Amino acid sequence: MKTIDVFYQGEGLGEVKHLEIEMGATFAVLKARLAEKHGCGLDILVFLEDEDDPVADLAKIAEHAKPQGLKVHFHRLRQVKVTVTFNGKTVEHHFCPSATVARVKRWAAEKEFGMSADEAGEHVLQIAGTHDRPSPGTHVGALDDDKARVVAFDLVPDERVQGAPWGLT
Repeated sequence: MKTIDVFYQGEGLGEVKHLEIEMGATFAVLKARLAEKHGCGLDILVFLEDEDDPVADLAKIAEHAKPQGLKVHFHRLRQVKVTVTFNGKTVEHHFCPSATVARVKRWAAEKEFGMSADEAGEHVLQIAGTHDRPSPGTHVGALDDDKARVVAFDLVPDERVQGAPWGLT
């Protein structure tokens, strides 16, 4: 029986996980496997990566999979509040939990702070109050604080070291 690779992140699950599921399975089957594996209830919602609405339980996984597999996110909420601070100004927006850090950065840098794509490319999102810079493919729903239900970022310059280290020339 042929299977589909499913790569997923979820609420409180920082790293990308993998499972294989049968080609004819529905998202209800995937939801049940995720709930069993991670100890969450069947009330979770399953989102395709960067899609605003959860997938219907009766939808076939094969209809949404790409040759390299399927990227999904499971979460109890339909939206996560995200704030981004840059130069003393803070903006906020609600994103689906499957929204990637890259999507949030584009929204904040280009739309809210008026940066060009080139200027935005020189910046990264850093979790507020830390030095943690999640990869662009990380889902914001995997980063939300269980109590506050907010993901807070600072938009900071991407520090690139250029040239040879001092004394090694």
